[in-house]
Amino acid sequence: MADVLPLVEARLRSALGEPDARAAVTFLGTDRIEVLRFTEGDIVRYASLGMSAQPMSDPTAMLADPVTGPRAELVISVRGGLADTDKVLRPLAVLAASPQVEGVIVAPGASLDVGEPLWPGAPFTSVLVAEPGGLIEDLELDEPLDPVCFLPLLPMTPNEAAWKRVHGAQALQERWLTNGTDLRDPSRKSVPLE
Repeated sequence: MADVLPLVEARLRSALGEPDARAAVTFLGTDRIEVLRFTEGDIVRYASLGMSAQPMSDPTAMLADPVTGPRAELVISVRGGLADTDKVLRPLAVLAASPQVEGVIVAPGASLDVGEPLWPGAPFTSVLVAEPGGLIEDLELDEPLDPVCFLPLLPMTPNEAAWKRVHGAQALQERWLTNGTDLRDPSRKSVPLE
């Protein structure tokens, strides 16, 4: 079985260019998670590398399937120079390790919370997992492996996260769209939720 991570890194490079920084985090009992930083103009993107090494498995399953199951990496995009967003490294690695640590399947529409600001002074402690396929195409793997999806993460304020729990991910995304919310602004305020 081919090692998935070199293929994933190649896909990230083909979509986003060469990374200008990378760091690794290892949590006890998990595989190493790297975070790569890509800069294009005033947009900085942080992508996990390592989450897709193992398929995510159903937390209710007696045994995790080592071959089949969804695979993903996480990507967050922000405007550079407006906040110390490089500190998102650890929270992003924590989220990428959550399938191994907590046995969760990260999928579009889910909320993920790190319990602390995503970077110093950030008004966000959680993210909404968006649909893949826009910025980075899914990476097809040889059968029977599932493809690797690159899931965008959209930072949410605590009010937005609470509103999303009641009204759903689609309603929150429509609210952002209707209000012209700049989801890449690292210090944006909560969208009006009245």
